[in-house]
Amino acid sequence: MLKKSTKLMGSAAIIGAAAMMAAPTPASALDTIRWQVPMAFASTLTALGDTMPWVADQLRAVSGGQIDMQVAEPGALIPALSVFDNVSEGNIDAGYSWMGYERGTVPAAALFGATPFGLESSEFVAWMTHHGGQELLEDTFHPFNVHPVLCGVISPETAGWFREEMPTVESLEGLRFRAAGVGGEIFAEFGMSVSLLPGGELFQALETGVLDGTEFSLPTVDEQLGFYQVADYLYLPGWHQPTTNQFLYVNLDVWEDLSDQTRAMIETTCMAGTMYALARAEALQGAALASFEERGTNIRTYSDEQIEAFYEATRAVFERLRAEDQMFDEVLTSMDEFQMELRPWREMGYLPRDWMTRLGIE
Repeated sequence: MLKKSTKLMGSAAIIGAAAMMAAPTPASALDTIRWQVPMAFASTLTALGDTMPWVADQLRAVSGGQIDMQVAEPGALIPALSVFDNVSEGNIDAGYSWMGYERGTVPAAALFGATPFGLESSEFVAWMTHHGGQELLEDTFHPFNVHPVLCGVISPETAGWFREEMPTVESLEGLRFRAAGVGGEIFAEFGMSVSLLPGGELFQALETGVLDGTEFSLPTVDEQLGFYQVADYLYLPGWHQPTTNQFLYVNLDVWEDLSDQTRAMIETTCMAGTMYALARAEALQGAALASFEERGTNIRTYSDEQIEAFYEATRAVFERLRAEDQMFDEVLTSMDEFQMELRPWREMGYLPRDWMTRLGIE
């Protein structure tokens, strides 16, 4: 009996070993990736440029080093604003950028990057993941051989830094202003001369008077770039960019060649990066505004009359862009419908943002 049992156990062990060899282990299902990932923003810019390096570190950790994305600073490999073009053409496997710089080629890209008076940060993630946004994203970018993965969402931008006070919308006429995305086209409706400059050039442009004002990013990022030293007035709220959404752009051919497990690991880690970026952004802005006040910055909020004028100009520009591009119309329609569906919850489910002020709490 013992010999028979031993023989059976030996056979079972051989069969088990063969089965283990035939079935792929979790590690073997992962692709080995060695990508250089150029970024549109410097990694030193808090919550804006440091998200992709964090994601790359997490991917190396969870994959045991098999997924290795080496981030590259703006200009090190390609120009800062050319990530989309280089990924599309297959010059690089992947890159990281704010979605909107390519709106000249892909008009609807501006909406995925930021929609004036549109979805806020958490709402945008909800729309992307549960209300058709991802499908529209792929419909928009796959024809250009690019697969974008949402990989960073942060809080609203500041509305702008100005060298002079802007008490009315008429004050904006003739100003030289830096703006990106569809927001720039809306600013132009008020007679502003709008240009798009990279973040690293803005301080000097303000200091020398090449620009009269600029918008760029969060208060913490604007602080790092030193705008408070050369512009005395900071305006809020960031109606033109209520959320800033960044994506890992992957060449579509490269993406489709990856295994399901590799794609899932990248997507999951980018979702973690999205939450990391949003939490980091929200955590730091109160202190940044306080530091501006301590340094003598004049912090202003746009009046209701100004906000109304901005909204009317936004809808006029949107109607023009809808007529020019079908995908722009489809994406904006989907966003608008979700925003209106969510409106009762936003207005009744949350305390008013100024409830502490209303109650006199200091």
